Amino acid sequence: MFAPAISILKYLLFPFTLLYSCVIAIRNFFYNRGILDSVSFSIPVISVGNLSVGGTGKTPHVEYLIRLLQYQYKVATMSRGYKRSTRGFILANEKSTFRTIGDEPMQFYSKFPDAYVSVAEDRMIGIPSLLQAATDTDIIILDDAFQHRSVKPGLNILIMDVQRPFYKDFVLPYGRLRENRGAYKRADVIIVSKCNPAITSEQAQDIIAEIKPFAHQHVYFTALHYQMPYHISSGATLSLADKNVLLVCCIANPASLIQHISKTANDLHTLSYADHHAFTDYDIEEIKTSFSNWSVSNKVVLTTEKDATRLLPYLEELANAGITVYVQAIQVQFLLNGQENFDQQVHTFVTKQLTHYHEN
Repeated sequence: MFAPAISILKYLLFPFTLLYSCVIAIRNFFYNRGILDSVSFSIPVISVGNLSVGGTGKTPHVEYLIRLLQYQYKVATMSRGYKRSTRGFILANEKSTFRTIGDEPMQFYSKFPDAYVSVAEDRMIGIPSLLQAATDTDIIILDDAFQHRSVKPGLNILIMDVQRPFYKDFVLPYGRLRENRGAYKRADVIIVSKCNPAITSEQAQDIIAEIKPFAHQHVYFTALHYQMPYHISSGATLSLADKNVLLVCCIANPASLIQHISKTANDLHTLSYADHHAFTDYDIEEIKTSFSNWSVSNKVVLTTEKDATRLLPYLEELANAGITVYVQAIQVQFLLNGQENFDQQVHTFVTKQLTHYHEN
C-alpha cells in the first residue's frame, strides 16, 4: 500500500535532484578548471570512496589495503570520523573511543595496532597535521574521500555495489548518488563489490560494458568473505551451525549479512538500526528483552565489527543479563584472478611515488 506513495514522493523530489545536480556540477567544473584548489602530496595518497550513499563495502576494502601494505610500509588512514563528538584533526591513541574518532576509525585502530589511524573533516588540513604528528608515515589511505576534491589522491579507488550500480542510479534525493554518474571518470580503479563469488567472465564483461571505463581505468570484482565469528572480548571463534542468532546491526545495507547468517545459523532474529546508530539505554534494554524472550537454546548475540565498537560500553551490562556477544568479521575476496593484478597496481603506484618523494 505504501509503494505508490513512495513512487509519487520520488517524482516530487526530482526537481530537487536537478537543483542538487547543478550545484555539484558547478563545483566539479570549478575543480576541473582549477578555479577551486586541489592539492597533491608527494607522499603516496590512496583514496577509497564511492558515488552512492552507504553500503558499498568501503571499510573492508580499506582494510585489504592496510593488510597489503602494512608489512612493508608505515601505513596511515584518515577518515572524516562520522558522528564523532570531536572536531578537527585527531590521531588515535589508547584513550580513543568511537565517540572521539568515529566507529569505523575505531575499528581500524583496534584491528591494526601498527597503523596510524587519524580523523579530520578537512583532509587538505588533516594530511599535513598527520605528517607532522607521525613523521615516519609512508602511505596515507583516505577513507570515503571520493567527493573530497580539495585533495587530489595519487590513486583514486571507486567502489560500486554490484546490486546498486551507479550507471542505473540518480543523484539525491531522487536516487542514491552523491554526484552525477560521470564523476566515475576521476577514478583510476573501479571495484565492483559484493559480487556473487561464482560470477562468470561473461557477466563481468557485461558490467564493464555498462560502466564504459576509460583506457586508464582498471576494473576489478570482489565478493564479501565472511569469517568465523569471534568473541568480542576473548577473540575465541564460534561456529554458527547449531546456534540461534540475535543479529544486532547498524549498517546501511545488511541484506548480504542477513542472507549469509540465514544460511549458516539454525535460526535468526534481527534488530536493525540506522547506519552508525549510537546505542542508547533503551536499545540495550530492547536487546536484553529480545534475547531473554526468545525461547530457544544455544542463542548468541552477533554484531558487526563496526557496531561492536559502539556496544563495548555496555558489555558488562549485557554479560550480567547472560548475553554473550560475538562479532562477524568480513574480508574482501578478489574474483576472476584479479587479486594479483590489483596488488601489483597498488605496489607499483606506491613504489614510484615513494621513489619520487625521496628523490625530492
